[in-house]
Amino acid sequence: MKRDFQSFLLYLFGFLLLWEWLRPVEQLTETDHIEMFVIFILLSFLLAFLRMKWIWQTIVKLWFIFFSLNMFHYEEGFFRFTWLTFFTNDLTANFKMIIARNWLGMTNEFRTFLLFILLWLMVYLVHYWLLNRKRLFIFFFMTLIYITVLDTFTLYSAKTAIVRTVVVGFAVMGMLTYYRILAKENVISDSFTIRKWMRPLVFMIAFSVITGIIAPKFAPIWPDPVPYLKAASKNDREDGPGNGIAKVGYGTDDSRLGGPFIGDDSIVFRSEAVEKNYWKVETKDHYTGKGWIPSESTPFRIGGEDVIPIFPIPSNVETRVESASLFMFMDYNHLIYPAGIQRVQFQRNYMLEIDSTKEKISILNNTDSSPIAPDSYSMEYKVPKYHAADLRETIAADPEQVDAEFVTRYTQLPDNLPGRVRELAESITEKESNWFDKAKAVERHFGGSGFTYSQSDVAIPGENDDYVDQFLFETKIGYCDNFSTSMAVLLRSIGIPTRWVKGYTGGEFLEYSEDDSSKQIYEVTNNNAHSWVEVYFPNQGWVPFEPTKGFTNTISIDYTNDDGTTPATEATAQPTPKPQQDVEKNSSSSQKKDQTFSFNGFWISAKVFLDKNWKWIVIFVLVVIGTIGLIYRLRGKWIPRLYLFQFRMRKKDENIGKAYLILLDQLERYGLKRNQGQTLRNYARYIDTFFATREMSKLTDRYEQYLYHQKLPEGSWKDSRELWENLIKKTIA
Repeated sequence: MKRDFQSFLLYLFGFLLLWEWLRPVEQLTETDHIEMFVIFILLSFLLAFLRMKWIWQTIVKLWFIFFSLNMFHYEEGFFRFTWLTFFTNDLTANFKMIIARNWLGMTNEFRTFLLFILLWLMVYLVHYWLLNRKRLFIFFFMTLIYITVLDTFTLYSAKTAIVRTVVVGFAVMGMLTYYRILAKENVISDSFTIRKWMRPLVFMIAFSVITGIIAPKFAPIWPDPVPYLKAASKNDREDGPGNGIAKVGYGTDDSRLGGPFIGDDSIVFRSEAVEKNYWKVETKDHYTGKGWIPSESTPFRIGGEDVIPIFPIPSNVETRVESASLFMFMDYNHLIYPAGIQRVQFQRNYMLEIDSTKEKISILNNTDSSPIAPDSYSMEYKVPKYHAADLRETIAADPEQVDAEFVTRYTQLPDNLPGRVRELAESITEKESNWFDKAKAVERHFGGSGFTYSQSDVAIPGENDDYVDQFLFETKIGYCDNFSTSMAVLLRSIGIPTRWVKGYTGGEFLEYSEDDSSKQIYEVTNNNAHSWVEVYFPNQGWVPFEPTKGFTNTISIDYTNDDGTTPATEATAQPTPKPQQDVEKNSSSSQKKDQTFSFNGFWISAKVFLDKNWKWIVIFVLVVIGTIGLIYRLRGKWIPRLYLFQFRMRKKDENIGKAYLILLDQLERYGLKRNQGQTLRNYARYIDTFFATREMSKLTDRYEQYLYHQKLPEGSWKDSRELWENLIKKTIA
């Protein structure tokens, strides 16, 4: 290819296509100085266009790479070569990490160096495709896939990038097609020929782009997956068994709630107790409109076996003492405990750090106060039995019983909370006179048919949306965080102190304990991560409520009157608690009846399937790729047979035109390549000499007769097909 304006355009188009691969990097990663990488690509294409010797190209590129590395990562000047010693040592250390497959341990300097090398290789490949192969469709197609996938599943917007890529791709492919035709037909190019080709090409590209821009467009068929992925990424668990994407479990950051999640059946712990319990981790008291944060931090430390001084159950509440043991499967350095906890026993002597605001209990080493994640521990706790008559005594906050600051703290709400939330709370509780019945009325409100339990079709509140307002009045679809937060806010809006509690439900029954037949063993997984509400009653303490549809806590409330009768106004006894997985199955089955196909549900199911079967999927993909590669490798055997079958039933004499071109391709595939500028007759003699026959010359005579006269004697194809078939069969290795 000549070094002229047309070839310069090809190199420019190649640079623009490769640049599209770098544009999203700065936005989606922490990579800085993208302009230096773009300059490196531009420099590489310029050196290739100028046809500088490879040794000088290598020197210039290496100089640019080292200059950039020095500018990015080292304070010494470029010509103070002491920094090269550090970089050489860094290379050695990183190669060792590669051998050890410690990919996360690689330094930023080495990552930068690898990116430059990758770009170097990409420039070489694009240059090879442009200059030698004169084909760039695969790279153009992969660029389109790359930017469209990023546009779909990340925050990167590729609206203009798609237009740029299509324009550049069509232009470069049109020009390469022109050059291939010139080479194949041995035509001398001049300015008139170029203009004759390029004008319709430019018109076609301009017409296609303008039509695509101004044409009406359908709305998306599927919901945007980016909000789901954003919600998934914010659910990375800081205290969990490592970081992952979009899996349910205990996390520390609840400042922005919302969005779907993927179930995770990883075991957190197993409990040995006389009954199934709700297990607490922490509480939060400040609602922001988007989620929960603790209002303050008040930590103090006690001995590992001392009485745990968090809000005790009042002495007037009937209780019984129980014990339980937890066997941990994940490394948590905080205590997981039931309400009413008194003491905890470890196998070693630890101390506890208690945040009295959040009631989160951390486990510390006695010697250096470092966090400890014990394998197991036992605890003693009190199980309360409440009486409805006692709970109904509280009608309003009595200053003699409840401190005003306490009430203010646990009835806090953001100033911009929509007024309709308070109006809804008042309408739900207008027939009730005491705090308990009002709390039960709000709790029952979420059991109505208007609300749906779902882990997938869950909205993320926008910048101007309130999390609770959106759930109560717009979506009415959510999981425990939506239900519990909404109940807490509704009760707070009418002056009832509440707090938001995080922890786990009781899990699934496994077996009876071998050591104590009165106790049962339950398995608690990340799927059992849960949140609920606690309401404060001055004479009863904090009492748990369960608003999440389909869930029932294990609280014991005696609804009988003093004479032993049940009040007529009270509903029947509490329903039997259901395991969480059964609830989720029932909820999902009801959704299938009430809702149409959900992309988010399908997406999450696909994520779970990939997570569980990725090894088999990788093996399957490798087998498919290997099979495709083998088929491609053996194309010299099966493609000719396909052609033989295809033309065997054809009888028209005009078939010789297409059949002859197919034969030329097959001969080239076989290894008998036609030289540039070689005439068909000369090439036919070469083929006849190779196969010791005159069939190719005879077939070429008939093809030229058809080519120049566009007509053959009737019935010529029958004899020509025999010659053609004989030559095709000779190429089948």
